[in-house]
Amino acid sequence: MDRTKTLVGAALNAAALISPDLAGRAAFGIFCRPAGRSRVRPAEREVHDRARISHLTVAGKRVAVYRWGDGRRPVLLVHGWQSRASRFAPLVARLLAAGMSPVAFDAPGHGDSAGSTTTILEFREIIGRLHEQDGPYEAVVAHSFGVACAFAALAEGLRAGRLVAIAGVTDLRFLIAGFRAQLRLSERVARQVARRMEKVLFPGAAADWERFDVAGRPPGAVPPTLLVHDEDDPVVPFGQADRLRAAHGERVRLLATRGLGHRRVLTEPSVLDNALGFLTAPLAAGTEPLDRSAGAAV
Repeated sequence: MDRTKTLVGAALNAAALISPDLAGRAAFGIFCRPAGRSRVRPAEREVHDRARISHLTVAGKRVAVYRWGDGRRPVLLVHGWQSRASRFAPLVARLLAAGMSPVAFDAPGHGDSAGSTTTILEFREIIGRLHEQDGPYEAVVAHSFGVACAFAALAEGLRAGRLVAIAGVTDLRFLIAGFRAQLRLSERVARQVARRMEKVLFPGAAADWERFDVAGRPPGAVPPTLLVHDEDDPVVPFGQADRLRAAHGERVRLLATRGLGHRRVLTEPSVLDNALGFLTAPLAAGTEPLDRSAGAAV
């Protein structure tokens, strides 16, 4: 384990013995803060620099938005935690060649956007704002934490014909459990983090975590979906994909990989070729696009 995380966790556990509220506030601040910003990699630079860049403001933070193509057949790309839009560069090139128009953004605290913290609600608001400008989308492609954000937006009105979910988180409670494990937080601190998260997600209402659990969505609330997940993913366990496939049956197809981990799976050529094939192939007989009437509001 990272020694810094061990020390931070020990400090929070000690602080909770004196003031659980103060320790919980500090822990939640860390939970919402990406640890450093990713830079554009040399291999991504050419595609990144071809984008038309604009900005929007969410929660007082200036958000960088990237668009490629002529606007027809738009595809939304949603990056994960401590990542950025440029990580999709290999996929952007393939989408453009197929006549699609990728749209992406750097979330607050990520890439070239302002701010130091963010939440799933800010991701969701950005996606909703972009949907007003570019949607409905032919498809959404999301990675890691971005998968949970994409599903939250779908529940609120985002319209997309298909979804590619790569190494995705399907339940926000998994994130809190993982955060606790990383820092070795005590039950007392973890409880405070969950309570603060509930205040953010459910202001003025009783906590309902099932609203952010994709596996609990009713039939028809999930578009035809390709799940891509590595069996050896050390960040988001393969079980996250399994539970979604089990819940939504024929609407979900699973592409299992091995040896690509959590990040390489996003840029592996064979994975991207499979994703593009899914996005461009006719829907299987009997499979309908997303039924918006079945989606529960978040």
